[in-house]
Amino acid sequence: MVFFNSSSYKPFLLTGFPGAEASHPLISVLFCALYLIALTGNLTILGVIWVEESLHAPMYLFLAMLAASDLGLCAATMPTLLQLFWFNVREIDMDACLVQMFFIHVFSLMESGILLTMAFDRYVAISNPLRYTTLLTSSTIANIGVGLLARAVAVIFPGPFLIKRLRFCEANVLSHSYCLHPDIIKLSCSDHRISSIYGLIIILITFGVDAALILLSYVKILITVLGIASREEQLKALNTCVSHVCAVLLVYVPMIGVSIIHRFGKHVPPVVHIVMGYIYLLMPPVLNPVVYCIKTQEIRTRILGNLLKLQQKGR
Repeated sequence: MVFFNSSSYKPFLLTGFPGAEASHPLISVLFCALYLIALTGNLTILGVIWVEESLHAPMYLFLAMLAASDLGLCAATMPTLLQLFWFNVREIDMDACLVQMFFIHVFSLMESGILLTMAFDRYVAISNPLRYTTLLTSSTIANIGVGLLARAVAVIFPGPFLIKRLRFCEANVLSHSYCLHPDIIKLSCSDHRISSIYGLIIILITFGVDAALILLSYVKILITVLGIASREEQLKALNTCVSHVCAVLLVYVPMIGVSIIHRFGKHVPPVVHIVMGYIYLLMPPVLNPVVYCIKTQEIRTRILGNLLKLQQKGR
């Protein structure tokens, strides 16, 4: 059995759709369209919130953070995905793979933390509207953003170094066209229990805790809303949460699916791993802007207003 370390090894090989290599250029058109939608949608949200002072409220500033993390996720995955599907370049060395893995997991973890703060934002807005702006000031929101970034970097930082301690043999084919922590350690031929346990603990203390606190926030929101006498006011309060609930589902459902398949789906067909991986990374950045543009009247109104102004200038 041949071992190799980070200084002497053959590169990892990215995987597209095995058996459909001839169709990769055509498939790349779909991915380009998805990335274009994600980039356009998230940049539009950031631009509108930046320009419109009326949108410099906590809810929209948290939404801007979410859009920025989605853009980061796109930037982390796009290079290797397009190099594979456009140019059929499958090789990626360990250091580049670990850097990509680091940023993918950092932005994913930031997204989870932002969704938690958005749930707290909705709870404060509904249960204590008079103190909403005094509790969530601009400086508080900035500190929250820095804290979320620091948390993500701190918990993901040990991952690459733990992987560097592993030995790798002949197996070097990744399951996706990008690098994920479970995917890399699976290729190791040495004892990778520490890395595996580390990954599981990170999921539990970050995504798991975030999900539990988001659920708790919505339980308290529901209790508060049910205490409102007017049915019309109840529906109005709940309607402000719809887009956030959709964003939570877009992130957590694919994430849970990928985690379960990676850890327990040894006999699942490879194409399921591949498709679930793309859904996990591409669905939130693509659909979050669509959901928020459709369900958030203020953003929708500003975007349509700006489009009308551009159309009138064009005439």
